[in-house]
Amino acid sequence: MKKGKVVDLTPTLALSAAKLSLTHNLTMDDSILFATAKAYEATLWTLDSDFKDIPDVNYYSKSEN
Repeated sequence: MKKGKVVDLTPTLALSAAKLSLTHNLTMDDSILFATAKAYEATLWTLDSDFKDIPDVNYYSKSEN
């Protein structure tokens, strides 16, 4: 957690998240995570199957673990 960073949900970030939500059919909470990762050039790692076929997301199936 010491390497983590807390960021504000700015209007720009919220608009980006809304667009990603529509483009990738994500819930708003998922799209906020995705938009934040993109904005900060961070790698998004997840077990959430909603991200399964989204480029630039490292998705791992729970059954593979």
